[in-house]
Formats: sequence, structure tokens, C-alpha cells
Amino acid sequence: MTEPTPASSPVSTPVTAAIPAPEPVRTVPKAILIERDGPVLHVRLNPWGQDDTLDAAVLDDLITLLDDLHERPGVRVLTLSSLGTDFCLGADRGEYQEALTADPSGVGLRRIADKAHRLCQALESTHAVTIARLHGRVIGAGLALAAFCDLRAGADTSRFRMPEVGMGLPPAWGGAMGRLVSEAGASRIRELMLTCDVFDAGTAHRIGLLHRTAPLEQLDSVIDSWTRPLVRRSPEALVLTKRMLAGYARADRTADVSLLDSHLLAASLHQQAAG
Repeated sequence: MTEPTPASSPVSTPVTAAIPAPEPVRTVPKAILIERDGPVLHVRLNPWGQDDTLDAAVLDDLITLLDDLHERPGVRVLTLSSLGTDFCLGADRGEYQEALTADPSGVGLRRIADKAHRLCQALESTHAVTIARLHGRVIGAGLALAAFCDLRAGADTSRFRMPEVGMGLPPAWGGAMGRLVSEAGASRIRELMLTCDVFDAGTAHRIGLLHRTAPLEQLDSVIDSWTRPLVRRSPEALVLTKRMLAGYARADRTADVSLLDSHLLAASLHQQAAG
């Protein structure tokens, strides 16, 4: 029997195996719902019935998610939809006003606008093929967000609008004007931006803002018809094709001033408040 160690004697520290470093802790989303189904990631806005707007919490969660995708090459397709009555009613104007009240210099306002730009660029450049599933109303920033997805399907009852000019603002959210013009053409986008008219899913399909339309109850089948073959494609071929298409689209823009859009938006809101 081993004698007990005297109280005055030092107790040796046991030698243990090295503990592996923990995996990075990912931020728990607060404003979006994320579900993974093998190589497909489903992202849903408005999971708890909040307003159907793109506030800073939504922007933060989406940016974190897209940044995280760099470490998840197994995700081949990302679908973006909403659990709300509408896909998205645009940016949160109330949040803009609160930011301007808290900081009249407009720095806080530009910070929110910069997040929108970062989000759209991350959505455009991610390796995953992105699919927007649209229903209800798709307005302003909501349409801009959808435009940065690779593929877009909408319910035949969807309604779209670009209301910014009617509100005294430039259509500058997320740097989307260049993307919208590239997707649908300058002539039609000019008309819709200047008139602020509501347009239906048929019109959105004709001008290229929607690739497919279907009755709402059949919309998931349309998304599946894209997703099933995409997950069988070569990952390298998909990534290279996306990059080539993005390169050709940017080449068509003789002067891409989208980096200034957050400043334009902040300046316009600041002027409205001052007036």
C-alpha cells in the first residue's frame, strides 16, 4: 500500500494529454434562421415575426454568415427567403432616424449604410450559388438584396417597387444600382426608379429581375428544380463560372461609383433631417 503524501510535501501536477484547440465559436444569429440540409444552406429572414425590414441586426447576421461560408466549402447552394408576410419591405427608416438623432454628424448612419454595401458585395462574391425565393412585397432594399443573388424565383402574386426617389432619397442602398442595371437594363430600371411604380411578378420576369415565376404553393418546387442539379455540379466549375460572370458584369460598368453610395444615402438622410 502506498503511503499517503505528507501535508507539507508538494503535490506533483499530473501530466495530461494536450487538449485540442476548440473550434471557433460562431455568432448565434438573432434576426435570421439558418438551417443546413447537406450541401444546401437555407437562410430565412423574419424568423420571429418582427418587422419585414432590413435593420442592422439582420445585416450583421447575414454578413457573419457569409463571412463564415469561406470556411464551409461543403455548402454549395444558399437559399434566401422570408418567414414573414412579405419577403422584405426595405431598409429600416426608423433605425436611420434613431442613428441620426444619436449622432447628428451622420457617422452612425454611414456605418449602417456601409454594412449594407458589405453585405451585398459578400453575397455577390460568395462561392455558393445563391437563390432568392420571393413572395409578397419586395421593396427597395429588399429588391436590392435579392438582385445580388445568382438566381431569383418569385410567387406570381409578388409585388415589387423602388420607392427611394419618391421618398427624396437616391437609390443607393448596398450599391445596388449597378447590379440592377446589369441584370435588367438601364432603360427599364430608369423608368421604375424615377416613377416609383409598383410592378408585378410578370413584369419582373420580363425584364430579368426574376428568372422564374410560379404560384406560391409551387415556389418551393421551382427552388428544388435548381438546387438538385446544382449540388451535383463540380464545385470548381461553379466557382469559376460565378467569378467569370461577375467579371464580365463589372466590365460593362464604365464607372462603378457604388463605393460612394453609403455616403450619398447618409448625406441625403442628413439633409432631410436638417430641412
